[in-house]
Formats: sequence, C-alpha cells, structure tokens
Amino acid sequence: MVLLSKPTTEQFTYVRNNNMSTTFSSSIPLVDLSKPDAKNLIVKACEDFGFFKVINHGIPMEAISQLESEAFKFFSLPLTEKEKAGPANPFGYGNKKIGLNGDVGWVEYLLLTTNEEHNFKLYGRDIEKFRCLLKDYKCAMRNMACKILDLMAEGLKIQPKNVFSKLVMDKQSDSIFRVNHYPACPELAINGKNLIGFGEHTDPQIISLLRSNNTSGFQISLRDGTWISVPPDHSSFFINVGDSLQVMTNGRFKSVRHRVLANGINPRLSMIYFGGPPLSEKIAPLPSLMKGKESLYKEFTWFEYKNSTYGSRLADNRLGNYERIAAS
Repeated sequence: MVLLSKPTTEQFTYVRNNNMSTTFSSSIPLVDLSKPDAKNLIVKACEDFGFFKVINHGIPMEAISQLESEAFKFFSLPLTEKEKAGPANPFGYGNKKIGLNGDVGWVEYLLLTTNEEHNFKLYGRDIEKFRCLLKDYKCAMRNMACKILDLMAEGLKIQPKNVFSKLVMDKQSDSIFRVNHYPACPELAINGKNLIGFGEHTDPQIISLLRSNNTSGFQISLRDGTWISVPPDHSSFFINVGDSLQVMTNGRFKSVRHRVLANGINPRLSMIYFGGPPLSEKIAPLPSLMKGKESLYKEFTWFEYKNSTYGSRLADNRLGNYERIAAS
C-alpha cells in the first residue's frame, strides 16, 4: 500500500496523550431506530452530546463491506494514479491538505458531490463497480439522514415533520460525501505520540452520518472540553449534529466538535455523508422552537455560511460571526 508522500510525520501536528475514559463506550447515546422511543432518545442525545450511535439502521452490511473494499483498492493505487482523480477543488482526490487555509492531516480522501456523478479520471483500472456502489450508498445515506431528521422533528413536537429533512431531500440540496483514508503510521507505534489525522472541527451542514472500519481514532469533545475516544463499531453509524441544525434549533442542539487521531498499526477508513441544504436556503432559528425566546443567531444563507467556512481554519469558531451579541 502506498503511504502518504514524504516528508515524514515531522510536518504534522501531535497532541499530548490524555487519559481516555474506559467507561465512555457505555455513555455514548445509543438509539435503536426500530424502537418507538427513538425520537425522544435522539432529542436528548442532541441536547446533551450533539452525537449518538444508531443501530438497526437497515443498511446491509454486505453493501457496506463491498464499498469499503473498493475504497481500499482505490487508496492502494500508486499516488500518481490517485492524483488523476484530483485535485479536490472542491471535489476529487486530496492528500494531506485539508481545505484552503493551511490545515494538514495524516489523511487522504475522496470528496464527492451527491447530486451528480464525479468524473473519476483514472486509467488502467475499471472503477465502474466503485462508482455504482457509491451511488447506491449515497442514496441509502440520504434516506437514513431524512428518517433521523424526521424523528428529531417528532421528538421536538414541531410541524411539519419534514421541516429538517425537506432541505436534504431537495433536488438542490448541497449534500456531499467524503471517504477518508488514514494510513497506518508505524512511527506512532514506536514513539507513543498521538498524531492528528484530521484536526478538531464542527461540521457546518445540518447532519453528518459516519461509519468506519474497525479501527480506533475518532474522538469527540464533551461540553467541558475533554476529548473522549469513541470505540469503533463497523456495523453501526454515528450521527453528528451540524452547525446549521444548531442554529435552526436556536442552540438547543449543539454541533459536536470532533477530530481523528492516526493509528500506529492499522489503517482507518471512514465514510461520511454530510446532509446540507440548498445554497439559497436561509438558515435561522425555527419560529416554532423560539417560544418567546430571542434568536441567538443572525439569519444567513447556506451559501454565505459555506463560503465563510472555506475562509476559516478547521478549529475556528465558525458560527462566531453569526451569533448575536446580547445587549449589555
């Protein structure tokens, strides 16, 4: 397998070893989508963590495994071949550089639109199977995202039930799909350091659906700023509240800050569906959730907010420019 190109890990960011809770796996909110109390558990998880795990999601493991296998085949290609699918501007293959503002990580990735097929510019390899698997998987992710968003609306007791999901189902939805590959990093196994694979950030969209192979590395930040490792579970999906959903709920749901640490022994592959609204959609707190409260955020379009995130670093407070300053 071709690893990331030189120079070595000296150019990347490390974090100090911190004490990870050994009991956190039982504290992660777990939602069984087949149960009648799913809507209430989702609301509580979004309020307390901005993050939860779902089971009985209906996505066949065979389809997941096939796509994962094809993704690994792609990332095992020589770098010169993979680069024919790039650069990621915005869609395509990227390597180490995350965004346009100097963020780097021990990662390579494919960033794809969900509205039209990306033109893979690869030679010497039949990727039609990969393309078909991606298409089917992205459709399944959209359907699951909408189901979860409808359950959120039900749990919040707001109408119409599709107030969130209609933005993702819209033909002009600006949703994207990302496949991240974090190669094994033998240096870490020797020196015991924690290397940043993908730096801390929140997702700007409405909702994110994540799954990975059975390799650790994903972490979330609790309300007190403590970073906690999330035990991997290749058969389940993890759901992140995004910035846009935080605004639409007027801060009742919190966008979760998260990051990925590289693994010293095993490669990590993650696939993330980001459910986003149309570019022209106005994002503001829903009147039905205000109940006489003042809005915590200025209204903005998704186009405006998306552009502002492109102009920021990963760790920046991206919502800061849109938060209302309370009158003194």
